[in-house]
Amino acid sequence: MQRVEQAVETYHDEEYRSKIWHFPTHNFTLSVIWTPFLIRADIFEDMNGVSFSEIQLHLDELDKKWTDQYRNFDYAIVAGGKWFLKTAIYHENNVVTGCHYCPGKNLTELGFDYAYRKAMQLIFNFITSSGHKTLAFFRTTTPDHFENGEWFSGGTCNRKVPFKEGEVNMTDVDTMMRNIELEEFAKAAALGPEEGVVLKVLDTTRLSLLRPDGHPGPYRQFQPFAEDKNAKVQNDCLHWCLPGPIDSWNDLVMEMIVNGGVYQ
Repeated sequence: MQRVEQAVETYHDEEYRSKIWHFPTHNFTLSVIWTPFLIRADIFEDMNGVSFSEIQLHLDELDKKWTDQYRNFDYAIVAGGKWFLKTAIYHENNVVTGCHYCPGKNLTELGFDYAYRKAMQLIFNFITSSGHKTLAFFRTTTPDHFENGEWFSGGTCNRKVPFKEGEVNMTDVDTMMRNIELEEFAKAAALGPEEGVVLKVLDTTRLSLLRPDGHPGPYRQFQPFAEDKNAKVQNDCLHWCLPGPIDSWNDLVMEMIVNGGVYQ
């Protein structure tokens, strides 16, 4: 059994989404930065994901929450995700150029894939041209495991064991997102060494697909059935909790750091 010291939380934002911890003995700092798009986004929704206006997404500006801190990091794990599937109005050069899923707005439907590719290009260009010699990982998209509905319509994830290989297939959306990530990563990885940047892909998509048992499910909130064991609660079948898939992700990261030359 291994033990590490209790981390000292040195920062959290108002909503406790971004946090920083320090391990004094090891002089090690761990930062989690909440930036769901990685690019500039004006978001109008509450902590439960209920929207009261469309997201305004700026496809030519990165989110300074992470770019302003990037040069402080020796290691960085960057990840995109499912936020791009939400209704959003797209801005480029301070002009509205289109949207994703905005019926009645009289705007061109460009699709989430258009915005996602633009974001990937912007992110990878920043990393490779930053001049900061960090070891940067890009973690590919992770699938959700909602069954019998979506997050807003009673979907659940009650499975207690992993899927077997071949028992489940990736959705079209996950396949599209992962393909965009890998295509744009390949372009950036070819430029990275010229700039002294080490950029690696942490491809966890198919690995995570097999772990429907790794989500919080109804336990997104503490003791949801304490007052009523038959209470209807919103399930979280998108995010992950320990133990499970994230342990595997961590193992992969450590292996790639220690034996970095073996993996691309």
